[in-house]
Amino acid sequence: MTGTWEPGATGVVPLPSGRLVRGRGLRAPLPDGPAPDFALHLLGTQPPPTPWESRWLRWPDFRLPADRDLARALLAEAWTRAARERVEVACAGGRGRTGTALACLAVLDGVPAADAVAHVRRHYHPRAVETPWQRRYVRRFQP
Repeated sequence: MTGTWEPGATGVVPLPSGRLVRGRGLRAPLPDGPAPDFALHLLGTQPPPTPWESRWLRWPDFRLPADRDLARALLAEAWTRAARERVEVACAGGRGRTGTALACLAVLDGVPAADAVAHVRRHYHPRAVETPWQRRYVRRFQP
């Protein structure tokens, strides 16, 4: 464990507890600065290996996770690890699936589900959580 992200760094979303989680799009170059300690990849196909620990959640573009129970478990793991590690959540473009996962992490951290999308749009990207069903998924996500 090497610590957490710097507040204000590219893609870093602050959660009410003080946890910091970085979101990003895998099609973009890796941001400057330290590498993640742990990454949760949200893709329809298995991602390439990384030099840091990572998990893959099958989540096709513009859709919802293929396995919602696994999604809940992996999001809970990411949230727990973010207390002491640099955790990154990433999909191909970095907005829809990544934004949805970041909003679910905000719910786990105490943000009301009805406010989680707005939290992520304010702190990460104004168009995060792209589809109506992704927004509904966040509203129904239970801590």
